Amino acid sequence: MVYKQCQDVKEFYKDTYDTLMLHEAQNKIILGNLLTGYKGEDKFGWRDPANWMMATVSDTSGIKLIALRTPPMNLTLYATNNEINEKAIACLIDNLEPEHKTSLITDKELCKCFCKVMNKNYTLTTDMRIYELTEVSDDIPKIGELRPAKEDDLYFFAYWLNNFNVDVEHTPADLNDIENYLHAIKRFHILEVDGKPVSMANVNRTMQNVCGIAGVYTPPFYRGRGYASATVAELCRIQLQKGFTKCVLYTDLANPTSNSIYMKIGFTPIADSWEVRFE
Repeated sequence: MVYKQCQDVKEFYKDTYDTLMLHEAQNKIILGNLLTGYKGEDKFGWRDPANWMMATVSDTSGIKLIALRTPPMNLTLYATNNEINEKAIACLIDNLEPEHKTSLITDKELCKCFCKVMNKNYTLTTDMRIYELTEVSDDIPKIGELRPAKEDDLYFFAYWLNNFNVDVEHTPADLNDIENYLHAIKRFHILEVDGKPVSMANVNRTMQNVCGIAGVYTPPFYRGRGYASATVAELCRIQLQKGFTKCVLYTDLANPTSNSIYMKIGFTPIADSWEVRFE
């Protein structure tokens, strides 16, 4: 096995793009980040490729394993054609610096094999399912008006985003970090009903044919009224009208309600994913 670590995001793109496109929807995280880095249009925070760890493991037949980490985010992996190769995983682990072996998010079976080869105690932090949508169900009624978020929404958006992070057990950002919220708000859409903001969601990664949907949040007072479903459905309609063929999102399998809601909208499961943290 041959380990190769790239310092140049354009070289990494050239090496891996076609391979990652074998499973475009499944590779939403890696591909979305890679395209962001390749275009160089957004270098805010972790999106600057100068700080990334980009690597491949290959044999004489080609790439067997692709690894990308955008610190401080998780290490992400893709095994070509989802064919897991323990020798490739061992080669990657042997060559990774310790700071890149603290957490991982990837296909469930690949994650299990990585943990086995790592032979180190770990905690399963999130058991997820990846869904894709090609058409929004006609059963989801349109409610209110969905509009792009704007700077004037910061008075509630910062609190909504922080509460979302708490709900999904992510670390909340500093409410005084205005630059962070100004950057984040550009990707969000807000659902308004009778002129009042009631729910939100964002497009967090865009690829050649696929876009990612995330950050779905409705304040507790407005829950149970179909606002989240309406928000996601309308946002997906907008993205499909733009020319994307699929919308993709991750759900926590510990939350059966959200999984049921997304399937009613038109999402179908394509893979399971684990997020783990090593001791």
